Amino acid sequence: MGTLSAKCLLFTLALSSGLWRPGAAELPDYQPQQVHIAIGETNDEMVISWVTMDYTPSSIVEFGTDALKTRVESFPKNFTNLGFELRVMFMHKVTITNLLPDTRYFYHCGSEYGWSDLFTFKTWKSGTDWPVKIAMYGDLGSENAQSLPRLQTEVQNGMYDAIIHVGDFAYDMQNDNGRVGDEFMRQIQPIATLLPYMTVPGNHEMDFLEFRNYRHRFHMPKNTNNSWSLYYSWNMGPVHFIGVNTELYYLFTYFFGRLQNQYEWLENDLKEATKPENRAERPWIILYGHRPMYCSTVCQDDCYNVDCRTRVGYPYLNLPGLEDLLYDYGVDLAVWAHEHSYERLWPLYNYTVVNGSMEEPYTNPPVPVHFTTGSAGCKERIDDFVYPQPDWSAFRIADYGYTRLTVHNKTHLYWEQVSDDKAGDIQDSIWLVKDKHVPYKELWEEWKKSNPSSL
Repeated sequence: MGTLSAKCLLFTLALSSGLWRPGAAELPDYQPQQVHIAIGETNDEMVISWVTMDYTPSSIVEFGTDALKTRVESFPKNFTNLGFELRVMFMHKVTITNLLPDTRYFYHCGSEYGWSDLFTFKTWKSGTDWPVKIAMYGDLGSENAQSLPRLQTEVQNGMYDAIIHVGDFAYDMQNDNGRVGDEFMRQIQPIATLLPYMTVPGNHEMDFLEFRNYRHRFHMPKNTNNSWSLYYSWNMGPVHFIGVNTELYYLFTYFFGRLQNQYEWLENDLKEATKPENRAERPWIILYGHRPMYCSTVCQDDCYNVDCRTRVGYPYLNLPGLEDLLYDYGVDLAVWAHEHSYERLWPLYNYTVVNGSMEEPYTNPPVPVHFTTGSAGCKERIDDFVYPQPDWSAFRIADYGYTRLTVHNKTHLYWEQVSDDKAGDIQDSIWLVKDKHVPYKELWEEWKKSNPSSL
């Protein structure tokens, strides 16, 4: 059968099955759009995702190091936005495997009825002895996405190995029957096709209490049977990254069981990551989630409260928060968003500042370090701060920007806050130095012996 005849047959099948509705477009739209990638279950896998507005019988990625010699195929799934139009679109996901480390690959995606542009990505180096470079931010919308042009330039200049978007996308992806999500995914395509775009959901992803658009558009590693609850972990160089779904704390009557499952999963993940042989190989543990445990913004979200849910949970229900887990297992760094600002805290546990020393507070602190980076740009604008500044807040700034994080080796981690309002100027920079990565109880005892006057 010729190509034209095949297309006519496909058109007829789509029309008769209801997969394409007259009036939606003059002709069916098979062209791939909203292409993005994420790391797979292991670092030799890459997940390629895209959307077509009309049905195609297959989802294909062709890729290679110098020519598109290898083809991997799967099948699309239809997705119905729950707006008044009940608008249907088709979600495609293909996982390519057995990739070589530190290798440049070229790829395109689609089907015989339409192909994307040619894209490229480079796989990560093997082992753990190499510097990891990440751009991190939350709260990026399709309207007023102020930091996005600067990020596009930096990604295309090869400054990063991955992107971590810490919740809140598009504002909101389900709006206008999913078209706001479509526009946002098209906007991030210039960076999300080049680097793994790693995500966790925020409060703007609730979407009928089901995270519907988020779950169908983004595909993160599972690592366990938690595809609905949207938490996961992954390894990169000397870092074990953990993404958690903080929204499970904020409709706990609906998510009660899933919140318990996340806590149990997280503790088991930390037990595995902190086994001596694993932590010697990959010592840094960085956790990220949308809603912070601490903040000093005027809006007085839950993070402004002493009994913040992500921090302490629901003690009267024996449902614990996250802070004790971070302390018990020696999590080095916790990164949050939600507040439309940047705020770095002193090393902190239970509202107690425990610096490594007065001269070098971020050198061997015996408690976790937190910062919030939620001002990449959205229609809700920047948040202001309360005054006076709390004694546990080290630095804060209310302008548009994002964070560059570099894990140089097994002992030295650096991050800096970029101000897009100030033409890319660095507003804050910190070295976090850890000579030992162990549960904090051990470091706390050492700290008390070295700092008796602070007790």
